[in-house]
Amino acid sequence: MQTKILIVDDEADIVNLLRDYFEINGYLVLTAQNGTRALEQAGKDPDIILLDINMPAMDGLEVCKRIRSHVSCPILFLTAKVADVDKINGFRMGGDDYIVKPFSIDELGARVAAHLRRETRNHTKSKVNFVGDLVIDYGERTVSYNNEPISFAKKEFDMIEFLSMNSGQVFDKERIYECLWGFDSKGDSAVVAEHIRRIRAKFAMINGLSYIETVWGVGYKWIG
Repeated sequence: MQTKILIVDDEADIVNLLRDYFEINGYLVLTAQNGTRALEQAGKDPDIILLDINMPAMDGLEVCKRIRSHVSCPILFLTAKVADVDKINGFRMGGDDYIVKPFSIDELGARVAAHLRRETRNHTKSKVNFVGDLVIDYGERTVSYNNEPISFAKKEFDMIEFLSMNSGQVFDKERIYECLWGFDSKGDSAVVAEHIRRIRAKFAMINGLSYIETVWGVGYKWIG
């Protein structure tokens, strides 16, 4: 079965370029040039979405916010913005990665393929981790405490999964970013720190524990 990719950008030249590239590489391509059309196309169950942020009327962040709870596939933002605060806003809306314009189309293709491989690996996992009354089901991608589910965004669960499956091992922020987002990008420590802050806050509301320990001057480790 062909991998289905949704390309959303208000610039027709970019849409045409990306459509041609991914069709040549065997993808089934859906396209949209505005937010309203993107919402319609998202209902066709794409395997991955490339979503431009800077669109008129309804921008990419708003599109992501509206569809994130209904689609589980990776959402990669296309944008010229590179500040940490912009990335954090995108991740808060449920985005999984940023592609900065202008981009290398081959690098973009490699990023898309990496996210799809990661999705395939995640769907084949069946291991369950018991940390006292906390249960992490890697196959179902769920976390529960005393049989009560704890809601985590996709990238939050990815971080829990990565750290908990390497319990006791210390990872610096750059290594965590590289492993979860698929490439090495110095200067993205604020993104990692924000995700860990949110994860700790959710655990703290349940049982007062954090499970992720800061090793000062080094990084983070799972202590469950």
